[in-house]
Amino acid sequence: MKLTLKFNLIFIVIFGLGLLATGLIANGFLQGTARDRVVEQARLAMETAVSTRSYTADRVRPILEKSQKGNDVFYPESVPAFAAIRMLGYLHQSLPDYSYREATLNPTNPADRAVDWEADIINLFRNDASKADFIGERESPTGRVMYLARPMRAKGSCMQCHSTPDAAPAAMVRIYGRDNGFGWKMDDVVAAQIVSVPMSVPMALASKALWKLMAWLAGVSVVSLILLNVLLVFTVIRPVRRLSAAANLISTGNMDVPELPVHGKDEISVLADSFNRMHRSLTRAMKMLEE
Repeated sequence: MKLTLKFNLIFIVIFGLGLLATGLIANGFLQGTARDRVVEQARLAMETAVSTRSYTADRVRPILEKSQKGNDVFYPESVPAFAAIRMLGYLHQSLPDYSYREATLNPTNPADRAVDWEADIINLFRNDASKADFIGERESPTGRVMYLARPMRAKGSCMQCHSTPDAAPAAMVRIYGRDNGFGWKMDDVVAAQIVSVPMSVPMALASKALWKLMAWLAGVSVVSLILLNVLLVFTVIRPVRRLSAAANLISTGNMDVPELPVHGKDEISVLADSFNRMHRSLTRAMKMLEE
């Protein structure tokens, strides 16, 4: 096996391992960055919902409550949850993979009743009062999604509608009935705000970026391998070939071989200088024998 081939095999193994390690590290970094981006999107949607609820509670409900009392009419727009769900419902119409839910174990509106996995999240918050939020992933019909959940506790404003049917607005009871959404207790976790954000697009972008990065690295590795081969030929292979050719001529009795050029003080130059000294010593010895 030629020296060039041996060096190339070594280079290929080293570059291959380097590419593999770089790919694994880059994949972890890009996937982690994509996941962080999804979390940021979920938090932004969650804060939008919280802001909508706060605005409704502070600015809209006081106005509508006056109308409700005077006309014995119930306006769902006065309920912060209704406002947040409807507002982010418009986002869901434009971007179906994004969704917002205020899942409740005992809701006034049956449409808000928690399904199995949402109920598990609510119970998780009930069992751990210190948990402020929870991030998880699940499969959906459109692909994998990440969800961000926050607990919702019954406060004084909630008890006006959810303590007993008799205490609730009569207009609301007429709309939703007396069987759902009552019996809440102060400070109990009764629901969870859940924002779902798709992961497919960010993860696909991360995978695309990884393949593009690996393609560039592979191209740089090929160019580097070519340059290393050129340097190897000029700094190692050619000097060794000259040395081998000179040694072959001397071994056949040709003592008129010119001395090898010596440039620098590296190992090849030291070897060439040593070969020249050996050549001179051998030439003198041959002359002495001839005399």
